[in-house]
Amino acid sequence: MLSLQNAGKRFGPRVLFLEANWLIRTREKTALVGANGTGKSTIMKVLAGLETLDYGQMQQTRGMSIGYLPQEGLTLAGRTIFEECLTVFDELREMAREVERLGGQLSVLDHAGLEYEAVAERYSMLQERFHALDGYALDAQVGGVLTGLGFSKEDWTRQTDEFSGGWQMRIALAKLLLAKPNLLLLDEPTNHLDLETRNWLEDYLKSYPFGYILISHDRYFLDVTIDRTVEIWNKRLNIYQGNYTKYLSQKDERRTQLQSADRNQRLQIEHLESFINRFRAQATKAKQVQSRIKELEKIERIEIPEEESTIHFRFPQPPPSGRMVVEAEELSKSYGQKLVLDKVRFGIERGDRVALVGVNGAGKSTLIKLLTGAEAPTGGRVKLGHNVVSEYFAQDQYKVLDGEARILDDISRAALKVPEQALRSLLGCFLFSGDDVFKPLGVLSGGERNRYALARILVSPSNFLLLDEPTNHLDMRAKDVLLDALAAFSGTVVFVSHDRYFIDRLATRVLEVEGGKVTSHEGNYEDYLRWKEAQNVSFQDATLAVPKGGQRDGALVPEDQSATNTESSTEAAKDRTRRLNPIKQKQMEERCAFLEEETPRIEAAIRHTEVQLGVYVSATETQRLTDLAQELREQLAAHTAEWEELMVQLEGA
Repeated sequence: MLSLQNAGKRFGPRVLFLEANWLIRTREKTALVGANGTGKSTIMKVLAGLETLDYGQMQQTRGMSIGYLPQEGLTLAGRTIFEECLTVFDELREMAREVERLGGQLSVLDHAGLEYEAVAERYSMLQERFHALDGYALDAQVGGVLTGLGFSKEDWTRQTDEFSGGWQMRIALAKLLLAKPNLLLLDEPTNHLDLETRNWLEDYLKSYPFGYILISHDRYFLDVTIDRTVEIWNKRLNIYQGNYTKYLSQKDERRTQLQSADRNQRLQIEHLESFINRFRAQATKAKQVQSRIKELEKIERIEIPEEESTIHFRFPQPPPSGRMVVEAEELSKSYGQKLVLDKVRFGIERGDRVALVGVNGAGKSTLIKLLTGAEAPTGGRVKLGHNVVSEYFAQDQYKVLDGEARILDDISRAALKVPEQALRSLLGCFLFSGDDVFKPLGVLSGGERNRYALARILVSPSNFLLLDEPTNHLDMRAKDVLLDALAAFSGTVVFVSHDRYFIDRLATRVLEVEGGKVTSHEGNYEDYLRWKEAQNVSFQDATLAVPKGGQRDGALVPEDQSATNTESSTEAAKDRTRRLNPIKQKQMEERCAFLEEETPRIEAAIRHTEVQLGVYVSATETQRLTDLAQELREQLAAHTAEWEELMVQLEGA
């Protein structure tokens, strides 16, 4: 489908990659990995046609389509979100308008004329193509993707320029997913997504009909979405089969094999050199010596590139706090008429590592600010335990840094007892190496300053850390350093993160924030998801009511027993439906609304087809219209059944 042949790229004197050979096949799901600065984004731009190669060539199949999502920088304006997404289908929408025009001409033209025959043929061809491309379901496709990416139905009619940069990138991602190019190039697509949206994107990509290439620092996301890994290492492309975890294992095996081959080669070279040096002066051995010299010259030396050193950093352990670190008592918070938290109660004990989860806007950041005292509650109170000293890392932590201070000087003042070499190693993990450590903080970007602010917290922590999105702007190496340090930390941690792997490895408890309430769950995020799934199954079971004196599984139920069972089932249903996931309920309501809007369109299409059947053109056309009408009726029946089922569940809730 697309290939790089002996490809190379450089920036000035610096070579990013050389002799790159890569065949990208149809439907391959690939991760592009490598250390920061090795050229991952540059290769993506080359594949997208936005950059040219300095060496080699790129070839692609004629007519293939490529869609590219950069990390940031896209801005859309001038349309509503829904209209912007529909522009992906401009060709189909024009086809629909032409079909409508041709249908009008057919109604007035003479059926016996040549013009009628030509128009009818064009009309039939366009309608078949429109149907094959699923043209009747454009609105449904747009609505499904926008809902999956976290846009509420109210957002669909808002102008695109009303949204911030992160949401702008979501709109651009929605357009790419709807366009379904033959090759999808996504550079850090999860940067601006919350966990719920990220889970939806995982499922979408699993069923994507074509190929894609991902760059991501989210290990779990890569594990569940790819089946091939391409690594840029030592200025070469190395290809591994399998997901990210398998790649790590295969990379270790490959390096071990390379080291073994290097040892064998060095022994061979030493043996040849020893023979040459021993017999160089003997005329009787001249022929053998020359043979060994030629053999030595032909040996292609194995090179083992230096591996990035693994940094292990441990927090200076803080003084212990009391057993109960913080308690929330009837805690409420509202902004004007908007109620974010409503009389929530929970406690956090020493040593807990608590993940706050919930959709964007649910109140996770607000809750952290209340726990730190950065914001005052509207009602209730937050009570800190004995000897608790908290430290807060905000998403905009960079705003409180001294812009005049140099990086190394500032972190040294915060960690007087930590050697400078250890500090420089830590800064290197957070992408500040070499002369970068002497830069003033004021010249760094917002993301760079946030990275530095997190490193600064690591060297002088309090015994109660509250971290809001600490994994933003970090690569996998920095995340691993942070994860290991927090896992060995003896204090208490409350954190918000959209990195599934990070949460699963660190959390010992999950607090779910939704609908103004906070619910506690023991275990990590995986345990929490299993609980959510069980709740959904319980809800579905609760909606299966047994009629009084009726049958179940073919057995008659006595009237008095049926009444008892129905009563207990109703109580159980009430108990379980109280715990219905509001996100799921909202999606069900929006799906119902869509079905209510879609049904009249299908009915109109059926009527239009039936009118066409009343005008005989040919046996082939009559059969095609008959099949189309039957298909539309089946679609209408399926929509109606789905709407009825959803309404039953919503009424039960």
